[in-house]
Amino acid sequence: MQRRNAIKSLSVAFGSLVALPSWATNWTPESIGKISKLTYNDEELLGEIVETIIPETSTPGAKSLKVHQFAMRMINDCYGETQQKTFKDGLKKTEELAQQTYQKSFVALDATQKKELINKMLDSSDSTSKQFANMIKRLTIQGYTNSEFYMTNVLRFNMAPGFYHGCVPVKA
Repeated sequence: MQRRNAIKSLSVAFGSLVALPSWATNWTPESIGKISKLTYNDEELLGEIVETIIPETSTPGAKSLKVHQFAMRMINDCYGETQQKTFKDGLKKTEELAQQTYQKSFVALDATQKKELINKMLDSSDSTSKQFANMIKRLTIQGYTNSEFYMTNVLRFNMAPGFYHGCVPVKA
């Protein structure tokens, strides 16, 4: 009796293991769903903020590696309601501060002005601005250093260290 249950369990486990790769390969950004509840303008603003923190030089910047989408996913899935509220309020404060300081949208500012604005937020006495800037800076660095580009080109990460060379003679 127990043998039949064991065989049945093994066959179900084996069948699901066989089906898993074909199911997982069909995942696309569209099939996973929307990353965030942010508007297009807020997502664009966040992209510019992460690009200010790690700009594009001879290497890709944070925006081109889609670090802003990583940050949105982390905030949506891993952070509590208070941090999510700080995030949304911080985006509004960033835009308000840009309007107050330069009479332009953050997206319309040049690189130097953006950098000054982010540094102003990091040194701010306003807790929401400071928490937002620190959160985005931390998530930008985390997302960038975990990107495929950084792992393969900067760290030279090797998925399987050590290789088997069968045609090499063994010395005794």
